Amino acid sequence: MKELTRTSSKLSQKTADITATNVSFKYNQGRSILTDVNFSILTGEKVGLIGANGAGKTTLFLTICGILTPSYGEVKICDRVVKPGEFRPEIGLVFQNPSDQLFCPTVRDDIAFGPENMGLSPEIVQERVETALSLTGVSHLIDRIPHHLSGGEKCMVAIASVLAMQPQIILYDEPSANLDLKARRRLIRFLEASPETIVISSHDLELILEVCDRVILLNQGRVIADGNPQAIMSDRNLMESNNLEVPHSLTHIH
Repeated sequence: MKELTRTSSKLSQKTADITATNVSFKYNQGRSILTDVNFSILTGEKVGLIGANGAGKTTLFLTICGILTPSYGEVKICDRVVKPGEFRPEIGLVFQNPSDQLFCPTVRDDIAFGPENMGLSPEIVQERVETALSLTGVSHLIDRIPHHLSGGEKCMVAIASVLAMQPQIILYDEPSANLDLKARRRLIRFLEASPETIVISSHDLELILEVCDRVILLNQGRVIADGNPQAIMSDRNLMESNNLEVPHSLTHIH
């Protein structure tokens, strides 16, 4: 608990990058997917979003990005309300399946796609491509065909394609899915060193423990808990009542 207090005071003077206020969403006349979701994520925070399948994690991401419109409530990015379909360069989304994000003939083209569509000059586009490749450690893949890459390589190239637009907030949807141990460890090191505000939706709770300083637990579209990752994820009754297991590394905590 002392760690949570120290972290909160450290971040208390920072501004909110994402603010969700009473966000609710349902498809047509169907059941509610999100109900009265409230939270603020401060500049520089690394937040894990956890919950069983169907908890509303991906829907929440799509609402934050403006792809879906809340039935009521609002999302603000950098203190400005998100409007459906509006391009917000401050935020980037890394898809769960990198193959859904990589569609150009070469890695270079995929990473250049965003900056080019932002209207940047060829010189700046090239600079951003090289920087993004360097940051993710995949400069050697620049001329490769994306669908010929391994799962780990695709993951890092997909991240590079978002970094090239230089967002200050990045949402990661199940980034470690289908990665082998070496690629997963490399991803964790990358996320730990990331200077951006990041939100990671994942069933990989050990990754969340290593990377994140805060966790938000969703169940049936509602925020059930929000706070210190170890405190929340070591609570067996809380985790099991929300169809999750205590991570193995925390099973000794009572």
